[in-house]
Amino acid sequence: MSGRIVARTFAAAALTGLLAVSAAGAAHAAGSPPGGGAVEDLIELPDGFRPEGIAIGPGGTAYVGSLADGDVYVVDLRTGAEITTLDGPGTPSVGLKIDDRGRLFIAGGPTGSARVVDADTGDVLETYPLTSGPAFINDVVLTRDGAWFTNSFAAELYFVPVSPSGELADASDVVTLPLTGDWVQQQGFNANGIAETPDRQALLVIQSATATLFRVDPATGEATAVDLGGFPVTAGDGLLVVGNTLYVVQNQLNTVAVIRLAADGTSGTLVDQLTDPAFDVPTTVARFGNSLFLPNARFGTPPTPDTEYDVVRIDR
Repeated sequence: MSGRIVARTFAAAALTGLLAVSAAGAAHAAGSPPGGGAVEDLIELPDGFRPEGIAIGPGGTAYVGSLADGDVYVVDLRTGAEITTLDGPGTPSVGLKIDDRGRLFIAGGPTGSARVVDADTGDVLETYPLTSGPAFINDVVLTRDGAWFTNSFAAELYFVPVSPSGELADASDVVTLPLTGDWVQQQGFNANGIAETPDRQALLVIQSATATLFRVDPATGEATAVDLGGFPVTAGDGLLVVGNTLYVVQNQLNTVAVIRLAADGTSGTLVDQLTDPAFDVPTTVARFGNSLFLPNARFGTPPTPDTEYDVVRIDR
């Protein structure tokens, strides 16, 4: 998710000569969602919106969070039309995910908190103060028993339990998990995107400051660097696991790394990098059918009330 503060000094030359970057092409072809039909290739967001996270619910309804004021823009991927805008708290909405009960779990960035809102009404169902220390609550992944959040400014993850019946935990039930093992906290942005391993037994976390992907044991916090054959995950941001394939958004590189993972997440092989002429520092990624959707954060462009933003579709 966001590497907007950490300096981008990593070299991308490790891939030179290894593989050609796959361009989606200037002329897009409409994607095919489940059940047929088509989806839009470029979805305009409100001027000045400053998007970061994206989640997609049933039927192609997408939810995009704003760094400006925490609003969530709700849009129909099939038409590009706004459905509604859920009012934010006036503070950033960063990474977000939607569960099968129509609830959005939203990382709160510098507030040190997370919240759960009704995806239809925007009503806040629960607010979780995760830490009172240095904080940029950056991304979230939903697992079978709850939600895990990253903090880019502290070497720890936060777990919000959800009962088998779907009941949300109380704030007092939040678990703080220190990151240990191979994890060494650096200056700037650290823990960023988060996902589950294909076997759903562990977590995957990008450390932006070192361009490293880690496998984290959710019971102990022990972090082990994933063997990617020497590939540095430069400018790594949002993560998405589909089967045994990991998609890593490399925001400042305007690419998505495609990695074939071992089921336990201990190793992986880079098989492709995807890009598109419309990319302008994409941050996160969500899937609908055979398409990937990525919001352009445009971190290199000074944000103003008139700055234009959008979401780009590519084939996966």
